[in-house]
Amino acid sequence: MLEISTYTGASARPFLRDIARLRMAVFREFPYLYEGSFDYEMEYLSNYYSSEKSLLITVKEETRIVGVSTALPLDDSDPEFQTPVSFAGIDPAKIFYFGESVLLPEYRGRGVGSRFFDLREDWATRWDFPITAFCAVVRDPEHPQRPTDYRSLDSFWKSRGYNRRDDLQVKLPWKEPGDSNHLVDHDLVYWLREP
Repeated sequence: MLEISTYTGASARPFLRDIARLRMAVFREFPYLYEGSFDYEMEYLSNYYSSEKSLLITVKEETRIVGVSTALPLDDSDPEFQTPVSFAGIDPAKIFYFGESVLLPEYRGRGVGSRFFDLREDWATRWDFPITAFCAVVRDPEHPQRPTDYRSLDSFWKSRGYNRRDDLQVKLPWKEPGDSNHLVDHDLVYWLREP
């Protein structure tokens, strides 16, 4: 049986090493194709125990963390995520940002993704954020590493009330599996749920 728990601020700190490893494992898959480093992960995740309004959700099977979802005020996130929103005339202080949801493949299809959204949206409402948002990597539908059984989550996100905003994009560099010597720029697009 899966156990879902929530943590906020400094209470998230004990889980960061497990979360870093999980992020690197899941994001290595298509569509992210991310070759992460543990040091970068720990630095990136520090935002989640530094913000008093952050939310960390863990999914455990017995004592093993098999999934995680994160969220925090956009104002507390990295500047790269705030800039396109500000340029578009949207106040970042109004946005609660969903960092990521990662779940090992064998635990998918059990409703955990919906639960991640429910918990993060409820938390945003508790803090009076009118907008919730997240970013997703943009990949060519004909990408050579796209698995034949890959299913986009676009329809799921739309069913939750999120709209893709092609005018709000973030460019982030990361290494891809099999090429650990070069950083590759990747485009991420915002999805917003607004009142």
